[in-house]
Amino acid sequence: MRTVTIIVAGCLLAIAAGCDNAGSRAATAKEIKTLRQEKTQLTRQIEQSKSETEQLKEHLQFLSGLPPEAKLEYIDHLQRIKITGYTNLYDKDKDGRKEKLIVYVQPIDHDGDIIKTAGAVDVQLWDLNKKQGQALLGQWHVETNELKKLWLARFLTTNYKLTFDVADKIDEYEEPLTVKVTFTDYLTGKVFKEQKVIKPR
Repeated sequence: MRTVTIIVAGCLLAIAAGCDNAGSRAATAKEIKTLRQEKTQLTRQIEQSKSETEQLKEHLQFLSGLPPEAKLEYIDHLQRIKITGYTNLYDKDKDGRKEKLIVYVQPIDHDGDIIKTAGAVDVQLWDLNKKQGQALLGQWHVETNELKKLWLARFLTTNYKLTFDVADKIDEYEEPLTVKVTFTDYLTGKVFKEQKVIKPR
């Protein structure tokens, strides 16, 4: 009887060892699969980095071949900004009250062409007929990430279109107002200012 017990115990131990080995093999196979996936991803990243490095080398080689004075000449520089004639207050919800200020701004280069350039814009709306301390009706700041979404390029219109809510700032629009725009060019760091008188239509 004791012999039978020993044999059974030995079989159970063998089976348990076999199960452990099977579990270990499964875990090892899973680890190998994970490592292979990670290796594939790393290989792709290395190939992409090599490609980007080659592109940068070609770009640097091209720039190094240009004379110093020519490197900036090939870049369109902002020379001034223009507030177009469409800038005004508008009744967008057709309730008889002009609750939206829409400002159209054109960045212009040294050739007189309108260009899309990165920058930040500050807009102020003034009623210069009011006494000091009350003349500034509203002011807004537009960062470059938001500004680039406001570029409008159509057949007869190319500009930034900036829209601001003035419903709580203006009760009646019967006298001329003044719009002031400050454009900070991110390429050169220069600041450009322009203002325009708008009149009720």
